[in-house]
Amino acid sequence: MLTLRLTLKPFESETTLLRLCEKKLRAPVRYFRILKKSLDARDKSDIRWVYSVECSAKQERPQTPHFTKIRGTMPKVYIIGAGPAGLFCALKLLDYGIRPVLIERGDPVEKRAAAIGNFIRTGVLDPSSNVQFGEGGAGAFSDGKLNTQTNDARHREILETFVRFGAPAEVAYLGKPHIGSDNLKVVLKNIRAYLTEAGATVRFRSLFTGFRLADGRLREVVIDGTAEPADAAVLAVGHSARDTFERLFAAGMQMEQKEFAAGVRIEHLQAAIGRAQYGADFAMLPPADYKLVSHAAERAVFTFCMCPGGTVIPAASEEGGAVTNGMSDFARDGVNANSALVVQVKREDFGSSHPLAGVEFQRKLERAAFTAAGGGYRAPVQLAGDFLAGRESGKFGDVLPTYGRGTAFAPVGSYLPPALEESLRIGLADMGARLSGFAAYDAVLTGVESRTSSPVRILRGEDLQAPDFGGVYPCGEGCGYAGGIMSAATDGVRVAQAIAAPLLDFDRI
Repeated sequence: MLTLRLTLKPFESETTLLRLCEKKLRAPVRYFRILKKSLDARDKSDIRWVYSVECSAKQERPQTPHFTKIRGTMPKVYIIGAGPAGLFCALKLLDYGIRPVLIERGDPVEKRAAAIGNFIRTGVLDPSSNVQFGEGGAGAFSDGKLNTQTNDARHREILETFVRFGAPAEVAYLGKPHIGSDNLKVVLKNIRAYLTEAGATVRFRSLFTGFRLADGRLREVVIDGTAEPADAAVLAVGHSARDTFERLFAAGMQMEQKEFAAGVRIEHLQAAIGRAQYGADFAMLPPADYKLVSHAAERAVFTFCMCPGGTVIPAASEEGGAVTNGMSDFARDGVNANSALVVQVKREDFGSSHPLAGVEFQRKLERAAFTAAGGGYRAPVQLAGDFLAGRESGKFGDVLPTYGRGTAFAPVGSYLPPALEESLRIGLADMGARLSGFAAYDAVLTGVESRTSSPVRILRGEDLQAPDFGGVYPCGEGCGYAGGIMSAATDGVRVAQAIAAPLLDFDRI
């Protein structure tokens, strides 16, 4: 079998890859697989797709994964949270024959979508079912981006699992894979159907409220006030489960502050980003994206969760706070591009050494943004040019905001502290000097982007269990061990392996 690096021009069909493989093999291709596909746009006069492929003149037999199942009594495992970490933990436990109970405070994805739509139309927030809470977690209503900066052997299995449950086939090999919020709804329903058919229990609108231990080991979990026997519990609660953090801290679980980032969503015309990245509007190329970092200010400023052809959405999960997030469907065919444009938040900004001080800092930003926009979950907006010049905005240019609850002009400084505001101003100008049009006068800054990651880390040992809480496994982004769909799913798989390892003959992690 050969592994080849091949390139195609944007107008060339992928069937050309087979001909190139046959040329190298000097024989007909009997086996062919794309391992990786990425766009090289560094030279705007010669943009190309770059492929890594496997090919062979023999018919290769695909490897069938082998799972050793537990014999004897199965442990009773509860998974708290049905985001990527919780879902992939459940899937992996089923591979070992363990049938978990999945507890989710919010709704299944179809009801959740209705609740979010109602919130956008009416401003009536459901604190249990929103952009942050419900089946699929916060990532279900974003862009479904699966790229990650971490490197783990489990990634390919996770990508192939997404495809198995209905994600586009290219997700398994694209350099920057994304599922799209529209496709994610289908994927999540398919995963749920498989979980229940395979013997897992999935319970929605069920609130985890505590643990009961004996001799430092988990004996029961408390769901909606009722104690249920448990041998293990996975805390996959997500980065916005503030009430859960408070209950766990009160119960004595060890946790610490974790730095995060905060700022705004920045919107441009997608066509302008295409011209900046490709040199022209090129219909045969995917909607252009970007990833920028600036160290020009005292604090790092960077873009995050960039959504080509997407919209900015209301993402509050608590009354009286304005929160933004970005999303796009698989086609990414909206008029605007948007991205988080955020600044490093340091522990010193929290004003307290309390482990949950970062949670309160987030709340202050969100409440300030809510007030600045006049309430009703409207979002404060300012044009980039006015922000850089230090003046208030009064009318939009070519870029119109996509935030569905409505907006009101208000300075970024009305909700961001001076240290964050100044670093954001310097970083935006620096990025504008490196990406044409990024700091365009009429680019829209919408606040506040505050839920970039968890402000808390719940401690765990080498065995992935919480100290003094034997059988409890902090997991995923909410507990401080991931930063996005892929890394959260990976941590879920890792925790499942840790739970099963003592009962099976394989290395834990």
